[in-house]
Amino acid sequence: MSNNIRVYKLAQELGLDSKELIKYLKDFNLNVKSHMSMLDAETAEIVRHEIESILTRKREEEIARRPRIAVDFPLSLRDLAVKLGRKPTELQRKLMEWKVFAHINYSLNEELAGKLADAFGYVLERKLSDEEEVLRSHEQEEEGKVVKRPPIVTLMGHVDHGKTTLLENIRKLELTKKEAGGMTQHIGAYEVEHRGEKITFIDTPGHEAFTAMRARGADVTDIVILVVAADDGVMPQTIEAVDHARAAEVPIIVAINKVDKADANPDKVKKQLSELNLVPEEWGGDTICVNVSALTGQGIDDLLEMILLQAEMMELKANPDKLAKGVVLESRVSKGGPLVSVIVQSGTLRLGDIVLAGCNYGKVRAMFDDLGNQVKSAGPSKAVGVLGLNGTPSAGEQFFVVEDEDKAKEIAEKRKEEIKLAQQAPPQRMSLKDLGKQEGKKLLRLIIKADVFGSLDAIAHSLQKLQHKEEIEFKILHKGIGSVNESDVVLAIASDALVIGFNVGIEEKARSKAREENVEIRLYSVIYDLINDIQNVLAGLKEPELEERFLGKAEVKQVFEISKVGKVAGCVVSKGKIQRNVPCRVIRGDKVVYEGRIISLKRFKDDVREVSEGYECGIALENFSDIQENDVIEAYTMLEVKR
Repeated sequence: MSNNIRVYKLAQELGLDSKELIKYLKDFNLNVKSHMSMLDAETAEIVRHEIESILTRKREEEIARRPRIAVDFPLSLRDLAVKLGRKPTELQRKLMEWKVFAHINYSLNEELAGKLADAFGYVLERKLSDEEEVLRSHEQEEEGKVVKRPPIVTLMGHVDHGKTTLLENIRKLELTKKEAGGMTQHIGAYEVEHRGEKITFIDTPGHEAFTAMRARGADVTDIVILVVAADDGVMPQTIEAVDHARAAEVPIIVAINKVDKADANPDKVKKQLSELNLVPEEWGGDTICVNVSALTGQGIDDLLEMILLQAEMMELKANPDKLAKGVVLESRVSKGGPLVSVIVQSGTLRLGDIVLAGCNYGKVRAMFDDLGNQVKSAGPSKAVGVLGLNGTPSAGEQFFVVEDEDKAKEIAEKRKEEIKLAQQAPPQRMSLKDLGKQEGKKLLRLIIKADVFGSLDAIAHSLQKLQHKEEIEFKILHKGIGSVNESDVVLAIASDALVIGFNVGIEEKARSKAREENVEIRLYSVIYDLINDIQNVLAGLKEPELEERFLGKAEVKQVFEISKVGKVAGCVVSKGKIQRNVPCRVIRGDKVVYEGRIISLKRFKDDVREVSEGYECGIALENFSDIQENDVIEAYTMLEVKR
């Protein structure tokens, strides 16, 4: 609580003159004689609150009475001046007051245009683009018309645990019940009927595909089936799959597969699942676990039963009586033209509809289901192959039915232009420096990879301690052992997370994907440095911001002992280039075993400044004699990033 305050000081604080404030105070039945009168702290706080409420209400009423102008973006200063009935020089003078210097063709952003309109007594309203009108029309879900829809299911789990075989077996069981209209069609998903109720299975198992679709904004899965082999148990990719499903907030049903094998141990699997906070129902938790055999078909009916039970609890509904929207599962060029497989999320897709998907559009000429049957319509949760679009949109693109083909074409062309512009600037992703810009309590989503489990636990513990001291919440989406891989980067894209590596390297595919998508990966060898970086950002310290830039890597083929020098690594540069006197790390398997500097670089007997890809060289490292054959030396530089 602040100290006592004089009337004139409070008036200044509220942006009033003293006479106005005294009038308000008298209306509040407060006895004040002049601008020098003193108010106690409690009264001043009540007056602040009351007057701020009055001024806000007056401001809102005044804005409501103002004339409105509708504008399109991009918007030049000249065009806004015309709309406001002012000379461009008047707007330029106003901008100069705000330290903005602009010519008459200057392109105004929404914030600045709105501020200018406000300064000249107008309210700025942005006209909805054709695309926004289409999106808005699809968002208006008429209440009372929603009906129950089938669940959409994705299978995930470790490689070789039987995801594909289980999908195929479920598929075969269904085909024995149905008459196919021709050859079965691969359309990225298929429908199963159990007890008269339908389930849609996405036919691309694995968490990478699931999260790649999420990264494009497509949340299509309702339920995840986590497939765990009863003999192998929980494996690294099992943990990855759990973390990907949790990041998407999708419920998990566990299918314990291969229970027909002699060394199957479902109880061991359940114990391991419990350690991941997936406690089975029979152990007092809320995770549904079903014993199955993808090979013999054992337990598949039970699994389908549990999916329907979970779906019933989720009360999945959609409106079939509106224009269709949904997600592209996959697309390819067929004899009949581009074939686009889609899954409908709401509305009903019909023959003759105009479909817009990404930068492609067209009229639906033909549709068929996964059994090859031609269909005239597809409702919520139904997957169909569609012919008629003018191209092949990417998996994960959303599709919308548009009433007018010209409008669809216009939106598609505009999207192409926007993509061209977007390619000129990297996508905006979460970075550590962005923490300081967040208002109030800060949230940082993290994906952490380390060399050993002990390091993971130590990092988690240090972050927990920091969370108690600072206004910050850490959400660890995934933690694992080994190098930063492409799956980690895809999860970071989908969840707007930061990737932390501790004593590990970065796989080449992951490095390329991160560079392309502007995902921040930070590598550390000391936990203190990680915590210190976060604390510095929270404290708003303006230290120079350094960014690691990869130079190249060399593979150690042979190690030599040279007198007066020590151990020298005979290497081949496998990517980029290696330079002398730059920072480097040595990676052995998945672990970083050395962080330091290259102090000597030779080609045959000559000292050289750098060696390019494909050439042999000799490398000596500062204070490191444990270099071994098959080690990888990764060179990089640290560049200061301009703020």
